Amino acid sequence: MAEWHWELFRDDTLEGLPHEAVTAVKQLMEQITTRESMIFLDGASYTGDNPPSRTEATNPLMVNYLTDVRGERVVLIQVTWNGTG
Repeated sequence: MAEWHWELFRDDTLEGLPHEAVTAVKQLMEQITTRESMIFLDGASYTGDNPPSRTEATNPLMVNYLTDVRGERVVLIQVTWNGTG
């Protein structure tokens, strides 16, 4: 059984973000990934549809992501950072 993980949709998704933002993104994505692994316990043997893209925000960060249940991964699509730096 594979372990749940998160990954970037594109290699440049975090490009240009300040260090503070990248740290916040990594922390939030770890939390989201842990939560998804607890919701979708069947993982690779899951037979339902994947959830649609979703947005999660914790001021000043907002991320848009997809959950690939059978792939046991969360894919980070977009990041919006409204903080300083």
